[in-house]
Amino acid sequence: FNLMRFIKVLSSQISALQMTACLYSTGAIFEENAERDNEIFQLAISDLSLNDDILQSEKITHSVKLIEPNNPFQAVQEACELMNQGILALVTSTGCAAASALQSLTDAMHIPHLFIQRNGDGAPRTVCQLNPSPDGESYTLAARPPVRISDVLLTVVSELYWQKFIVFYESDYDIRGLQTFMDQASRLGLDVSLQRVDRNVSRVFTDLFNMMRTEELNRYRDTLRRAVLLMSPRGAQVFIHQAVETNLASKDSHWVYANEEVSDADIMELIYSSLGRMTIIRQIFPLWRDTSVRCMRNNHRISSLLCDPQEGYLQSLEVSNLYLYDSVLMLANAFYRKLEDRKWHSMASLNCMRKSTKPWNGGWSMLDTIQKGRISGLTGMMDFRAEGSNSHVQFEILGTSYSETFGKDVKRLASWDSIRGLNGSLKENRIESGMQGVTLKIVTLLEEPFVMAAENILGQPNRYKGFSVDVLDALAKILGFKYDIYQVSDGKYGSAHPNGSWNGMIGELIGKRADLAISAITITPERESVVDFSKRYLDYSVGILMRKSEEKLNIFSLLAPFDLAVWACIAAAIPVVGIMIFLLRRIQAVRCQNNTGGHPAPSVSTSLQSAIWIVYGAFVQQGSDSILGSVALRIVMGSWWLFTLIVCSSYTANLAAYLTVSRMDNAVRSFQDLSKQVDLVYGTVRESAVYEYFRAKGTNPLEQDNTFAELWKVINRNNGLENSVSNPLDGIKKVNLGSYAFLWDMAVVEYAALTDDDCTLTIAGNSISTRGYGMALQHGSPYRDLFSQKILELQEKGDLDILKQKWWPKKGRCDLQSHADAQPEGRALHLHSFAGVFCILAAGLLLALLVAALETWWNSNPCRRKQPKEVTTDNSSAQCPGPGLLTQNRAMVATTGPPAPPRPWSRPRPPGPPVLPRDATATLYFMDPAGADTSPDLVELQYTQL
Repeated sequence: FNLMRFIKVLSSQISALQMTACLYSTGAIFEENAERDNEIFQLAISDLSLNDDILQSEKITHSVKLIEPNNPFQAVQEACELMNQGILALVTSTGCAAASALQSLTDAMHIPHLFIQRNGDGAPRTVCQLNPSPDGESYTLAARPPVRISDVLLTVVSELYWQKFIVFYESDYDIRGLQTFMDQASRLGLDVSLQRVDRNVSRVFTDLFNMMRTEELNRYRDTLRRAVLLMSPRGAQVFIHQAVETNLASKDSHWVYANEEVSDADIMELIYSSLGRMTIIRQIFPLWRDTSVRCMRNNHRISSLLCDPQEGYLQSLEVSNLYLYDSVLMLANAFYRKLEDRKWHSMASLNCMRKSTKPWNGGWSMLDTIQKGRISGLTGMMDFRAEGSNSHVQFEILGTSYSETFGKDVKRLASWDSIRGLNGSLKENRIESGMQGVTLKIVTLLEEPFVMAAENILGQPNRYKGFSVDVLDALAKILGFKYDIYQVSDGKYGSAHPNGSWNGMIGELIGKRADLAISAITITPERESVVDFSKRYLDYSVGILMRKSEEKLNIFSLLAPFDLAVWACIAAAIPVVGIMIFLLRRIQAVRCQNNTGGHPAPSVSTSLQSAIWIVYGAFVQQGSDSILGSVALRIVMGSWWLFTLIVCSSYTANLAAYLTVSRMDNAVRSFQDLSKQVDLVYGTVRESAVYEYFRAKGTNPLEQDNTFAELWKVINRNNGLENSVSNPLDGIKKVNLGSYAFLWDMAVVEYAALTDDDCTLTIAGNSISTRGYGMALQHGSPYRDLFSQKILELQEKGDLDILKQKWWPKKGRCDLQSHADAQPEGRALHLHSFAGVFCILAAGLLLALLVAALETWWNSNPCRRKQPKEVTTDNSSAQCPGPGLLTQNRAMVATTGPPAPPRPWSRPRPPGPPVLPRDATATLYFMDPAGADTSPDLVELQYTQL
């Protein structure tokens, strides 16, 4: 029993070791005419190797088989060969016939099967009728969502209030796909006609003229005024062209073209060939257009054809290619989670031809793991929680207006998704001049100075004021409408949730609870995809709000140009050089004594104190006594003078630069300055347009400058809870409290700085505007164009400039312009900048007074009252070999014993300096203070008068 247990544990450890470096084998079957399927499949496998957050040390191996289109027998043969090799899952992109055959095989062998339906001929896709599994356990998962064109069509015709229309479909279109649509239309009481169109479209209209009489053609022409086209883009273009050429189409015709796969170029060709109004329904993928999402894996930009496409590569991709890419990501995600749960089942080689072959025992576990997974890929959200198929799909509805001309502009009218249904309005805009009698429901958000609460009268509705309210009043006066304003309940402008819903004022418009939204609402691509915007009435840019820099009182600011270590080295250099000069002069004195026959050299000041004093005098450029007696001394002093020149020049230059920088109002003048400094903490409002702006710029792999990446790290610290705030008012309060910079709309922060009570706030930032503030309306609102036209008229008249000057005056309570403008004439230095110099002078004076007091006290000592005798001689002290300068030397003669011998002469000395012969000598008596005896030592010094 113990031996069996040991073998079991050992085998589990070996299998676990194999799993850490296992290879996931996946099979794939594509049709031969699918040019991009195999390429995209290989591309997805390659991108997974760059994505460490899904697969780390594991690797996916694959085997691809190509079959003929609509050949179920060949598809089953290739699938059996793949199962014989051993696979964990099967990915196929085929037609409905091959998919049905593969479903039966995978259900029998318990192999998970991810199926992507193809429609390579460009015709609208129809529903694949797959066979139900006998035991109710279907291993086939539809990665491409079920066909929802019928649901979108029914919503569109209901929104357009069509009661009678005709549906044209091509000959190869499966009419069974319209069964649900026809049943629902019948229950709604709609009169729907169906007509099949042959590939030879011109023959269709020829037969009509040959078979119908004039009265019948007129009735047919009336029916053709409301038509739905279920054709390929090329077939629809030819059909509309023939209808116009045969005069069956008119300017009031309305065409609705529905197809999941239709390119922008096809849309423009359809619009150019049509007469009347055109509405187009197609599937969209918002994330596919976002390069930052498509090209990022684990915060690294992947090198892929999807990110660096060749010319026309993206346009050649089909919808099935995108779902194929996401299917591989879904399998990789399932493999990783399966490995984490340690519920791995080894692959088994299955032989389809043997009746005794048992299905894979790990198939159901693998299928359950795939069905419970969810990823966000190129097509958006993908999961298989809705009856084994991916239910997430989104359509956009494009349209033009009624017109007698060709080449009309197309605009997005609404969108439709599987969760919320229709978002927008398809009603034709018939408003031309005024809105008399119309009352609009307007949602707003308090944001100074755009919308502010005014003083309300008791019993009256809430009143508002502000720049946006003034613009709204101007439009109401011109167009003649009335309005009711209410505040949004959650206090947000509007941002998208992960499930696709919106909050704030944008959510109020989507939910059709409001007709218009006004405040400091910016026009962004994300918001414009769900609501409409008028023309911008004010430019938008992001500004930085911060406190004005307070000049620090540093009385020793004149010492700031040099570091403390530099000052210490300079202070140490002075005594070092002084000692060097002292030693050299001593050496010179000894050499001179030797040269004079043993007699001492002429007396000069050779003390260490005098040497240091000479060095200090040279440093402060005040000069000193000449001591350049030898070449060595000249080298020392020359080096010291050069050192002094460089130090003084560097100090002067750095002092000028330091005083210039210290007088600047703020060191932060741009986003680059803000990202480089560390003193200020900064943030913005969470879940706002500014927050998303910095997120997009900071995580964009194509952004070469890392400024926004550094800004985003600080803003998003702790998911924005540490540095960002919940509303703009909190951000402004945080700026007033301390070292904090608030990043927000330039118009808002400029108003806050202008109206600050203490005028302690200032602004900075980029003034270049790429976006603006606009009025948000419901998707497809009939008032959008009219509002935009009147806003442009207000701009041309200058009325908007007058309103802007009212709320952002150039000279208000606080003058921001004086801080923003440069001051070329400079500014005088304050007293505190030179306070340190005066302190040094005062300290020197006090030290001098202290030393003088000590000297006075020392000389007043009773033991020192007897003054020493002085012998003063005027002699010349110079270097040994040549003439020198005349100096005055005083020698102090102190006697404490017997009196000194009499002088050589007794007669009084005449006034003035004594005249001595050339060989005159003087005998001076000195007492050695360190001597133990009282008898003085006699030192004879010979002076020679030159």
